[in-house]
Amino acid sequence: MAASTYLLLVAFLALLTSQAIASDPSPLQDFCVADKHSPVNVNGFVCKDPMTVNADDFFKAAKLDQPRDTTKSKVGSNVTLINVMQLPGLNTLGISLARIDYAPLGQNPPHTHPRATEILTVLEGTLYVGFVTSNQADNTNKLFSKVLNKGDVFVFP
Repeated sequence: MAASTYLLLVAFLALLTSQAIASDPSPLQDFCVADKHSPVNVNGFVCKDPMTVNADDFFKAAKLDQPRDTTKSKVGSNVTLINVMQLPGLNTLGISLARIDYAPLGQNPPHTHPRATEILTVLEGTLYVGFVTSNQADNTNKLFSKVLNKGDVFVFP
């Protein structure tokens, strides 16, 4: 009887302690504004001294409300990218922003996003979007596509 109780207790403790924490650890600081002038070369930018950070590090007058010229592009689109190079406050946050203007019949050439996700919304007009799966168990790929209209949203995992 004591042996079975002991075994039950050990099994219960094993189950209790085998829980995994499947999340990233908490960041060490609230933000890490990029110090683009630092001579240190690491994966990304080193952090600017927090005592010298100001509101301008988190601001960019990008004029994203203004249409861009699509006539000089071979594919009929113009991408305006906002990342850590333009906005140092994005450093280590894992996000960026892009405005894409399309000419009629313009396109965004096929591309990949290793370890990244894209979410797209249409502000004006109609856009055909989609992505193709990869690494399927049955070695087939599937197209997920949709025609988006003004106000619609589509996510690219």
